[in-house]
Amino acid sequence: MPINLNIIDVLAEGDIEFKNELVTALYNSLNEFKERYILGAREHDMAAIQEIRHKVKPSLSLFEMHELTRIVYEGKAILEENGFSPEFRDHLILFRQQVDQAIAYIKPLVEA
Repeated sequence: MPINLNIIDVLAEGDIEFKNELVTALYNSLNEFKERYILGAREHDMAAIQEIRHKVKPSLSLFEMHELTRIVYEGKAILEENGFSPEFRDHLILFRQQVDQAIAYIKPLVEA
């Protein structure tokens, strides 16, 4: 399970409208994360990657997205040690797979 959706229920406290807002906000946040992270990689813009990583860090933690968090921090270490190397390009493949999995996991709730 890439996202702990039980957290949404706890935060919403039975308020369906608020739950829908949380789901939509998380979905939009993950899509923005993917787009800006990949764009930063394409443009070799470490600052852009750092900015979006910092922006989504609380959501990754709150919703217990452990695998995506691990991959993101591996990418951070790769960038700090080797820059935009072939190793970072390999990391991007894993990043895209994991973020796409999280987006696909929550998408049915947005469309409901």
